[in-house]
Amino acid sequence: MQDKKLRAIETAGVLTEALPWLQAYRGKTIVVKYGGNAMESEELKNGFARDIVLLKAVGINPVVVHGGGPQIGSLLQRLNIKSEFIGGMRVTDSETMDVVQMVLGGLVNKDIVSLINGHGGRAVGLTGKDGDLIRAKKLRVKHQTEEMTAPEIIDIGHVGEVTHIEQGLLSTLVESDYIPVIAPIGVGDDGASYNINADLVAGKLAEVLQAEKLLLLTNTSGVMDQEGSLLTGLQTEQVDALIEDGTIYGGMLPKIRCALSAVEQGVTSAHIIDGRVAHAVLLEILTDAGVGTLITNTPMNDAPINHAGLD
Repeated sequence: MQDKKLRAIETAGVLTEALPWLQAYRGKTIVVKYGGNAMESEELKNGFARDIVLLKAVGINPVVVHGGGPQIGSLLQRLNIKSEFIGGMRVTDSETMDVVQMVLGGLVNKDIVSLINGHGGRAVGLTGKDGDLIRAKKLRVKHQTEEMTAPEIIDIGHVGEVTHIEQGLLSTLVESDYIPVIAPIGVGDDGASYNINADLVAGKLAEVLQAEKLLLLTNTSGVMDQEGSLLTGLQTEQVDALIEDGTIYGGMLPKIRCALSAVEQGVTSAHIIDGRVAHAVLLEILTDAGVGTLITNTPMNDAPINHAGLD
């Protein structure tokens, strides 16, 4: 009986800690890019779905964008279609694009929708082709070696970049208490389909919706310094310096640039968080601790944002 009472007191304490953040973010939009290990573990998948449902239940408006690279690779392998990457991006011919649409727009998207709905939410699955949500154009990759006098422009097929997002459809869904779950597939002016990096789609959505927060779930603890310690809070000029001196490099660069663009275009804060941690979304939004790196344009001592180690 005593143990039960102590657990109840502890639960009450957690709810009390969350109160200021619940009040601050009520009615605000939060864009979450969901991917990596968080999509592979059953425990993490269910925890993520409950987090999203809880946010909606307390008046916060989550918009989910998901990836699906491992699932795409697995199906391509089963179909004996070779995967090729240039600059970290999958070369996507017409045959591969068919698989991308099946996996992202079908299997993965509907699994996430079902999971959220199974925990009491009202999720609606979309691709960027639905309602002309995401307009895109072909992304051409620049490649240059030390021996080359000028960069080579490489066509990697149906890989795109966002040119326009139709805000009206998303706003209608959010205002009707639905949770949009978006697969990062866009459509070109010629009707062609394009596979787009999910981080970039999430960032552009956050910018267009003027979201309070952009959360990018990763398979790392966040942004590390050169000694391997987690950098919990950064301002945009600090991020620029870390890129310049090589502290931030490789696969973290696209996420960082996406986060920088979002806060420079009016999103209050961007967070690169560890999706391997159970309930990472709630920990980052509704507690004082946080589980990753926060990036903002606002001086840290003035910002009404929750995170440890910002002083």
